[in-house]
Amino acid sequence: MTISFGKVAAIAALGVVAMAAQAEARDQIRIVGSSTVFPFATVVAENFGKSSGFKTPVIESTGSGGGLKLFCQGVGTEHPDITNASRRIKKSEVELCAKNGVADITEVKIGFDGIVLANSKKAAHYTLTREQVFLALAKEVPVDGKLVANPYTKWSQIDKSLPDQEIEVLGPPPTSGTRDAFVELVMEHAAEHLPVVKDLKKSDKARFKQVFGSMREDGKFIEAGENDNLIVQKLEANPAALGIFGFSYLDQNSDKIQGSTIEGANPTFDKIAEGSYPVSRSLYFYVKNAHVGVIPGIKEYIAEFTAAKANGAEGYLTDKGLIPLPEAERKKYEEAGAKLTKLVL
Repeated sequence: MTISFGKVAAIAALGVVAMAAQAEARDQIRIVGSSTVFPFATVVAENFGKSSGFKTPVIESTGSGGGLKLFCQGVGTEHPDITNASRRIKKSEVELCAKNGVADITEVKIGFDGIVLANSKKAAHYTLTREQVFLALAKEVPVDGKLVANPYTKWSQIDKSLPDQEIEVLGPPPTSGTRDAFVELVMEHAAEHLPVVKDLKKSDKARFKQVFGSMREDGKFIEAGENDNLIVQKLEANPAALGIFGFSYLDQNSDKIQGSTIEGANPTFDKIAEGSYPVSRSLYFYVKNAHVGVIPGIKEYIAEFTAAKANGAEGYLTDKGLIPLPEAERKKYEEAGAKLTKLVL
């Protein structure tokens, strides 16, 4: 039996492809997603790397939306194994995943977090309502019975009780779960209670959504990127500004910055845990089940993150500002992570 030169070349090419595929295989978990979950995931990854015998996972802060987009691009070692999120995955994102072959996902809720509007301790403390925040940051606001381009330049123009200070707020970009949650918990809530705007919810839902979802673009609201630590640094350098980010960053920098009171509640661990602080949300991570058993250590990493020693009431993540789940709910997600329970929205 003779083999043609062409067949030999083809076999050789297949061998090269196989070797390349082996070279591309990873022995390290790759995680993307939320900047809010990032510090918690980093601590878990470090503990996991020290104690498990597996390599420390590589974690990239891309924002919740950006992380889910990367996560849903497909199955294979070139794609992330886990994505963190400071909001729940959307139906459209589940559909994108399924379209690209990512059909089996496990959802793990890890705890709660508050969204704070904070500023330097060198400046005045703010006591705000969500309606006042809307009037400061929305692209269009109601004035004399009409929606107009936001005319307010100072907080005191919105309410005389507020500081006579130029409005300058550093916030997350649209890819951020913090931005999504802020829009829902602050801007949409306020829109439902403000004259003119609230009427749109019945008469023109698309316009209503556009109004509460559009931040002003005249320099009063500044998209400061996904790095919440950078926002904290900017607040230190500029006492006139306020910043929007997760409670854990306030908790870790409480010697430098202060959280604004929102509708009578201060952003504290206890107020968020009991539900009296109005701007709080759940935190998650999502696992690509097809990668379990292919990338070493995924099940063990999930076990580390969901264990009581990490995210329980006395867990090491509470020292980093994570607000723990009630114990029964924590156990539910610990079990879901162990069994790789498939997400069903």
